[in-house]
Amino acid sequence: MTQRHVLPGAFLVPYLLMLVVLGIPLLYMELTVGQYMRWGPVRALANVCPLLKGVGMASVAISFIMCTYYNVVITWALYYLFSSFQAPLPWQNCNNTWNTPNCTNHATNSSYSSTASQEFFKNKMLEQTGGVEEAGVLRWELFLILVLAWILIYFCIFKGVKSTGKVVYFTALFPYVILIALLINNVQLPGAIDGITFFIVPEWDKLLSVEVWVNAAAQIFNSIGIGFGSLMAMSSYNSFNNNVLKDTLTISIINSVTSILAGFVIFSGFGYMSHLQGIPVSELAVDGPGLVYVVYPQAFANMPVSQLWSVMFFFMLLCLGLDSEFAMAEVMVTSLMDEFHQQLLKFFKHKELFILAVCGTACLFGIPCVMQMGIYVFQLMDHYTAIVSIMFLAFFEVIAICWCYGVTRLSDNLEEMTGKRANIFFRLCWLIIAPLLITVILIFSIIQFRPARYEDYVFPPWAQGVGWLIAMASIIWIPLGAIHTLWVLPGSFMQKLKLSITPYSLNETSKTPYYENGGNRGGGYPVMAVTSSISKLDKPPIETNF
Repeated sequence: MTQRHVLPGAFLVPYLLMLVVLGIPLLYMELTVGQYMRWGPVRALANVCPLLKGVGMASVAISFIMCTYYNVVITWALYYLFSSFQAPLPWQNCNNTWNTPNCTNHATNSSYSSTASQEFFKNKMLEQTGGVEEAGVLRWELFLILVLAWILIYFCIFKGVKSTGKVVYFTALFPYVILIALLINNVQLPGAIDGITFFIVPEWDKLLSVEVWVNAAAQIFNSIGIGFGSLMAMSSYNSFNNNVLKDTLTISIINSVTSILAGFVIFSGFGYMSHLQGIPVSELAVDGPGLVYVVYPQAFANMPVSQLWSVMFFFMLLCLGLDSEFAMAEVMVTSLMDEFHQQLLKFFKHKELFILAVCGTACLFGIPCVMQMGIYVFQLMDHYTAIVSIMFLAFFEVIAICWCYGVTRLSDNLEEMTGKRANIFFRLCWLIIAPLLITVILIFSIIQFRPARYEDYVFPPWAQGVGWLIAMASIIWIPLGAIHTLWVLPGSFMQKLKLSITPYSLNETSKTPYYENGGNRGGGYPVMAVTSSISKLDKPPIETNF
């Protein structure tokens, strides 16, 4: 099994620094553009920099791709939630039909044995094949739960951002109750203090590693959700005079506090597991979704009242997963309604039917993830979408807004909306620091890029090729958008090029975009909800090396 060695402590220093100089300024930038333009990412980026309007289309594409496979995480959470009502828990011992002779009730660090929780995840729920080339059959249980997951998503968003906002107040706040309850429970377990100490005690020599800083920046980037289009789409529903800076600081603080709180919960659990296994915390093997669906269930199985903690934990994962799905699905809905609302409403008659079509299509695309090879499909899509595509999108978005549209225009927009311009710190970050850091992250992502793998299974070349096609399904819109802009603009090539980096030159700006419910796009959607994500548990503020 591939080792993921966690490196906490000193990682919190670059994590918090990158939050200040990269995360907060770029979040402020995206919320400002969305709120001022009153459009989703496609129209907003087309107005900001026509040459790079494809960035907006790419963000919609990546959000749709991600929501097709990400919902399988909610499917797994529901499967474990339903299984948690059994006594004893089905992953508590090796006396089951799906267990192998190598199964052990007490975890060891041996590669020749596997724990009861590992075998439940692999042999019972997934019925995992040996690789992506072995498709296997459809896991009907998982497929039906996947349909249920999409039904939940649909009924949460089918009335638009107004109804979504009401649901989000619960799904975004309730996980904190469970996180705090888990932390109170975990700190009383033997070995928990060792795990927490490992989390907070710095290893200052690690700060000399460039990779630590790059990974800290990338962690901030992905956890806040910059570049996915969701922040821009949600902020487009704000009132025009909404205090953008207040939203920015609220989202950033909540995001970081959640990540750090999750870190305490995770490492207190790690300390308990290291106590049970008799190995150091740093040597705990965690790969892919193993943290959430192998390590935690294994810990719960050894706790008092194990069913209660298991039900609470997986219900929390369900809430966090729903938040992320809301945001990604809403990007698709908002962008398509911005562009084609008349045609769509003419065809579907009601917006609810259109949203049903979007959810149904995404559900169909998610079917490969609930086959016996599903874990490999999931890992392949996640690797080439969340790691490869998003960095390219982020780079071109920063170039489009910070340099082509310009810091001065962005400050003017803020003054028009709130009466105050951006201060010197934000202007400096937008103009120099953010573009420089994003460029460094992109370069290191390319240099350090590794082909997709799952545990000790390396994907064959043809599968890697499919992965690159998945990545290109979003990235390709950037050059296509640039070619289309240069094609439709008038004049010579140099005139076209000059116009293409001039805001609003495509004349797509209209202060009367599609408004929901007869005239008020402001929908009361708490934009901070888009940062609530299952990744807060899967990726706490820690350094990871494979």
